[in-house]
Amino acid sequence: MSMPKVFNVTGLCIPERNYMVDITGRIQAIIAGYIRKNKYFVINRARQYGKTTLLYGLEERLKAEYLVLSLSFEAADEYFQSSYALAEGLVMDVADCLRSQNVPEEIINSWSAPVSERFPMRELGKRITRLCQSCDRRSVLIIDEVDKSSDNQVFLSFLGLLRAKYLEQQKKRDMTFQSVILAGVYDIKNLKLKLHPDQEPKYNSPWNIAADFRIDMSFSEEETASMLAEYESDHGTGMDIALISRLIYAYTSGYPYLVSRICQLTDECIAGTEIFPDKKNAWTREGISAAEMLLRRESNTLFDDMAKKFADYPDLKSLLKDILFKGSSFPFDPDNHLIRLGITFGFLKEKNGNVAIQNRIFETKMYDLFLSEDSVDSIIYRRAAADRNQFLPAIITLRLKPEI
Repeated sequence: MSMPKVFNVTGLCIPERNYMVDITGRIQAIIAGYIRKNKYFVINRARQYGKTTLLYGLEERLKAEYLVLSLSFEAADEYFQSSYALAEGLVMDVADCLRSQNVPEEIINSWSAPVSERFPMRELGKRITRLCQSCDRRSVLIIDEVDKSSDNQVFLSFLGLLRAKYLEQQKKRDMTFQSVILAGVYDIKNLKLKLHPDQEPKYNSPWNIAADFRIDMSFSEEETASMLAEYESDHGTGMDIALISRLIYAYTSGYPYLVSRICQLTDECIAGTEIFPDKKNAWTREGISAAEMLLRRESNTLFDDMAKKFADYPDLKSLLKDILFKGSSFPFDPDNHLIRLGITFGFLKEKNGNVAIQNRIFETKMYDLFLSEDSVDSIIYRRAAADRNQFLPAIITLRLKPEI
């Protein structure tokens, strides 16, 4: 007997186990627009934006046609101590991928031979060539959490190797991966973002061969509605799916973690309470509003990461405070370092040519967080507290408008 499906916000979402947005269209767009066109690219999105789930779905779809080498640098700090350590670690990881896809043993043995300590990167490059020549399928390399060590010179050397082989393949002088997909928060082809707060920006990157990744990964109202329709089919709550999906989008602007977390809290925490005794009562305008309030008041990994980013980047925090407390308006210029940081971390977006807070939940969360940090006796606190008395009723009024 199969386990009932649940909403999930931790780790990987699997269609057979979790209620989730159908990402088939995104996967097909990536294959058609990037993989089949031999593109190397970076999927850089904010934390908990669905990158790992997308990569899993992409890997499962590609395996029918390609040899997929899917790796992660999540727990690979020791790989970046030297070029030899990285080459040796990659040889081990790729060998596991080859075995899992039933590659002939002689190819695996050739790939797994001891690595030269003197010229590890050069030998790794030659092995990639031999592997791509020996296999009967084109190969795709996927590396998740790639920015864990993206400010490390060993990692830059590895990117340089992939770039050199890509260019040689374009000249028909070499054979290498058909496509390389790197995933993380930071854009690897522009390293001026991946640095310690006390360091000067870096602008050079060997990954300038990468194509721009323009696939929208946020959840639209329609996509959220399709997820809710599957849930409704299982539970029969009688919810107004169109209304609920619009309300969730109004709170989240489609930020994947926030969408899923509101649904999870409604299902698991709001339903069964005194005010909302069952799922039918919970999946209403009032129940979703209660779930949103519960979400803002909880401590979770997304909000913890937000607070850490504010501590690490005080100039970005000041910009956000100016937007919230002073009503400051800044032209949307993604080349501005602070604005680019805000976009990278998922805090900012473009709206009518200006910078805006990404969604209503972030706006209110930041507002409350910044207020709590200011002194009760400060002028800014007294002014902000007065503004907040007007701010919150406006939000309540907006929530209760029939069109939302």
